[in-house]
Amino acid sequence: MGNNGRVTRPASTRAARLDQVCAAAVEVARAGITEVDADDVGDHLQVVAEGDRLVTHYFECRLAGYNGWRWAVTVTRVPRSKTVTICETVLLPGPDALLAPGWLPWQERLKPGDLGPGDLLPTSPDDDRLVPGYLLSDDPAVEETAWELGLGRARVLSREGRIDTAQRWYEGDHGPAAAISTAAPSAARCGTCGFYLPLAGAMRQAFGACGNFYAPDDGRVVSADHGCGAHSETLIEAAETAVDELPTVYDDSAVEAMSVSRAPGSVEAAEPAEPYGHS
Repeated sequence: MGNNGRVTRPASTRAARLDQVCAAAVEVARAGITEVDADDVGDHLQVVAEGDRLVTHYFECRLAGYNGWRWAVTVTRVPRSKTVTICETVLLPGPDALLAPGWLPWQERLKPGDLGPGDLLPTSPDDDRLVPGYLLSDDPAVEETAWELGLGRARVLSREGRIDTAQRWYEGDHGPAAAISTAAPSAARCGTCGFYLPLAGAMRQAFGACGNFYAPDDGRVVSADHGCGAHSETLIEAAETAVDELPTVYDDSAVEAMSVSRAPGSVEAAEPAEPYGHS
């Protein structure tokens, strides 16, 4: 004999049977839609059994802006009665309905540049981008402030926060893939520029601030392999262009012969004419 436990059979769910009296009450269900005009209620689409003597009628919605939505009217009746009554009326989206985008908390809707003067953006206490300032990390800048124990910053960037920031900067408008960087000479990289100010800590190896007044990235964080045409070692060499000399062409037809008069007594009449030095 084994350990014979009590055997129970799973309860079987029986599909609701469509009540014919309730299913035939299409006009009763249509009349229950009183929130809008009759023109806003379209054709009868289907009827669905919800339970015993409980069915839902679906009608087309013709309201502007509610493409694909349906009016749902649930009706019922008491046993052995032919009178159908309305339980509820509601507007529901259909399979092809136009729906508004899913709601997002305001923290997730914010984008760079949304924060304006006077706006406040509270930081969540459990933000995984930040850790307490006294915790040790692989960032030398954090370890230097570990001894402060409350005298320094309350929180600093965590490893995840630094990785997220570095990835965002590197793939942004101040990384190597930016249009101004790809158009610059290959040797004109920020890491070799005299105006490049490296950041502190672990970010120092890959990022710095631009200090060139004439550069488009002045005052912004750029990657070491970013570049532009305002590199400190950019030299413009004048290109030597050979110019072919064209032969001189004289148009004799445009030359007009003119007589030159001399003052009396300036030269002897027997002497030959003197050259005037004109070409």
